[in-house]
Amino acid sequence: MNVPEEILRAVGSAEWSADHEGLSGDVWHVGSSYVKRAGVDEHDRLLWLGKHFEVPEVRAFADGWLVLADVGAPSLASADPVHAAEVMGSVLRSLHALPVESCPYAATIPVVLEQARLNVEAGLVDADDFDDDHLGATPRELLLKLVATAPTTEDLVVAHGDFCPPNVLLRPDGSTVLIDVARLGVSDRHRDLALVHRELGEEAAGAFDRAYGLTPRPEVLAWYRLLDEFF
Repeated sequence: MNVPEEILRAVGSAEWSADHEGLSGDVWHVGSSYVKRAGVDEHDRLLWLGKHFEVPEVRAFADGWLVLADVGAPSLASADPVHAAEVMGSVLRSLHALPVESCPYAATIPVVLEQARLNVEAGLVDADDFDDDHLGATPRELLLKLVATAPTTEDLVVAHGDFCPPNVLLRPDGSTVLIDVARLGVSDRHRDLALVHRELGEEAAGAFDRAYGLTPRPEVLAWYRLLDEFF
C-alpha cells in the first residue's frame, strides 16, 4: 500500500489490522485509530456533521486517506434488534430535523440518478450483489427501471445516505456516534428509511417507525432500495 507519510506519522508504529466489528471496505484498526480510504467527500461531511452530531474525530487527512479516532463503542449491529431500531429511530428523527438549507451537500433525485449512471458506465455496479428481487438483471436494465420509476416529488431532509445498524455506534451511557457519512446530503427522507427497513426485521422496523414518528410510503421505500443497488 502506498500510504501517505502524513497518515503514517499520525498512527505511528502500531500494527494494522483489518479484523474489526462494524466497518467495511478499505478500513484498518491501527492502535487507537481507524485508517480508511475515504476521499474528500467523507472528510468534508464529517467536519460538517460534527457541528451537529458526534462523529469520530478526524486526526489526519491526506490524498484520500482518513485517520479517525477509535470511539471505543460497539455498533448497533450487535445490539438487540428492537432496541437498535428504537435508538435509530430517535437518532434519525434528530438528523432529519436539521435545516435543509444549512447542508451544502446535494443528494436529490437528479443528483443520485447521475451518480448511478456514472457508476454503471464505470463498471462499479456489481450485478452479483443485487438484492434477490433484482438478481438476473443487468446494471443497465436496472438503471432504465430506476429512471422510469423515479418519484416526481421529494420530501427533503438532511439524510445520512447509508443509515443502517453498523453505522450507528452506541456508548454505554446511551449517546450515539454516526460513522460512514460519505453519502450524506439533502435527499428525500425515504433514502434513509429504505435502508433501515431493509436491514431490520418486521418487528424491529415497526419499533423504528414508532420511534421515528412516521410510517413510510412502501412504493417510495422500494424505489430507494432500488437506488441503493448502484452505490
